[in-house]
Amino acid sequence: MANNEQRRKDAMRKLERELSRRERNEKLKPLGVVITTLAILFAIGGGIYLLTTAGGDESTEADSATDTATQPVALTATPVSGDAAPMKRAEALPETVTCEYPNDGEAAKAVDKPRTDNVPATGTKTVTLKTNQGDIPMELDRSLSPCGVNAIETMAQSGYFNDTVCHRVTGGGLNVLQCGDPTGTGTGGPGFKFAGEWPVKDSGLDQNAPVVYPKGSIAMANPGDPDANGSQFFLNWADSQLPPQYTILGSMTEEGTKTVEGIAKNGIEGGGTSDGKPAKEVRIQTAEVKA
Repeated sequence: MANNEQRRKDAMRKLERELSRRERNEKLKPLGVVITTLAILFAIGGGIYLLTTAGGDESTEADSATDTATQPVALTATPVSGDAAPMKRAEALPETVTCEYPNDGEAAKAVDKPRTDNVPATGTKTVTLKTNQGDIPMELDRSLSPCGVNAIETMAQSGYFNDTVCHRVTGGGLNVLQCGDPTGTGTGGPGFKFAGEWPVKDSGLDQNAPVVYPKGSIAMANPGDPDANGSQFFLNWADSQLPPQYTILGSMTEEGTKTVEGIAKNGIEGGGTSDGKPAKEVRIQTAEVKA
């Protein structure tokens, strides 16, 4: 736990320095933003989960007398290129699978453990995040990542996501809204973990070569270990470029994607332009599982 905490702190410091540099460098080209962002992600080996609380305290220079730097700016997506992560397996899984959810630290909030036997590996499950910014219906695909869908479904039914905030929003080459931590800090989890699924396993993709996580897709966040999934997940409001080390759960509906796009348009708290807390709080009031 101490090592993970130190890695989080180091990652946050590194990203804060980089974001401050970007703010001062008015001549930075869009391509440079993408390259720098990917360099940070790969350098700290963690990506999504480790960088959750960074970017909330950015300093400005003397030329900010107009105070425009502190005003929320709509996030924009830098076009990304490359192959998209497949959203369908080439070879179907069996009708049911066995999952494992070993203990992993202390739970941020009381939650039931998911079942492990006869977990469905076909069909979809609808989970709707009802937020103060609008509904986010999610179509979770059991045929892609049955153990992940089983975990999210169980946590939603247990009320684990109710009255929690989505603590991070990003723009640039990584365009996500991240949710699923009851502490709102980016460090909380359910007290158990589960292994990576699609496209971490069975896809044949180079795990170090970036792919495109397409707009509308949903994936699990992790602490740099694709086999250490917990409760945090991210919603791609535009195409994002990442190594295929993040388990894909399915996709948002058109309604859900529009809601998350609107959240990105509201910008980042404190006037950041790349990564931080949403300028307007995004609170999941309830997570409803369709029967």
